[in-house]
Amino acid sequence: MKNAIGNWHVVLKATALLAVAGVTSNTYAQSDYPNRPIRLVTPAAPGGTTDILARLVGAKLTDALKQQVIVDNRASASGVVAAEIVANSPPDGYTLFVPYHQHTVNAALNPKLPYHAVDSFTPITQLTAAGLMLVVNPSTPVKTVKEFVEWTKSYKGALNFGSAGLGSGGHLAGELYNVTVGVKAQHIPYKGSGPALIDLVAGQYHYNFAGIQAAQTMVRAGKLRGLAVTNPKRIGSIPDMPAMSEVLPGFQLVGWYGVAAPAKLPRPILARLHAEVVKIMQVPDIRDRILADGSEVVVNSPEEFRKYMHADLAKWAKLVKESGAKLE
Repeated sequence: MKNAIGNWHVVLKATALLAVAGVTSNTYAQSDYPNRPIRLVTPAAPGGTTDILARLVGAKLTDALKQQVIVDNRASASGVVAAEIVANSPPDGYTLFVPYHQHTVNAALNPKLPYHAVDSFTPITQLTAAGLMLVVNPSTPVKTVKEFVEWTKSYKGALNFGSAGLGSGGHLAGELYNVTVGVKAQHIPYKGSGPALIDLVAGQYHYNFAGIQAAQTMVRAGKLRGLAVTNPKRIGSIPDMPAMSEVLPGFQLVGWYGVAAPAKLPRPILARLHAEVVKIMQVPDIRDRILADGSEVVVNSPEEFRKYMHADLAKWAKLVKESGAKLE
């Protein structure tokens, strides 16, 4: 009996020592963070808006953390591949993610994704917010949003709008316009905003809700006419262009970019990353670059970003249900 009790004491002592060792090791790993390069998974191909923002933030984060932050471009399946990689990675701070509005759009269009758009991740902070610009061919007989609404409602024949692709912000903005105004414009999906805008210049369809940076380039060149932005209010970089909501109250559609990690990221690492990224977004050259592209810098707490992502997912799900938008 004494031997049995003695053996149990040995087992309990060994278990306790292992537990303490595990906690100590984990605590040390967190306090020593980062001690190796960090992967920043980006759901976009090199050269696009998402990639450019990821590289801007990644370069500054490399300086701040004294470890290289390597951008890993995973553009397949509208960002689903990138999100799944991150969701299945260890929550140790060495795999980060640049989600953007397409991340929640994907979940609204496909509820059977192999991860949850919010709960499978640790939101760190939002980075930017950016609306879209309603653009038409200069030959279109409208110059204001009010005229555009009247024109689309009275148009005889098939009315079409283009976008960068199925499930894109431009696609859903067009569907939102259909629901709001009561028109039945047909969606023409393209493989990217470039081809879509080129065809609008050529008069192949009627209008497009395009990314502000790409649209503004065409507008300044006189190839397209910009009518309004989908931001809640006018933006500083183009103050003379009205917001859609000035004519259609409640019509707004704002895209966003942020930084996240796998779910259950330890709090000390989350706090470190949040503090560093927020500081980066206040750097003048970063802010100026973002503002010049028609976006706004938006940073928030991890909990605020989590709530924002949940609300964004609910918004897209409601629009998908009302409009009948599908990935086909």
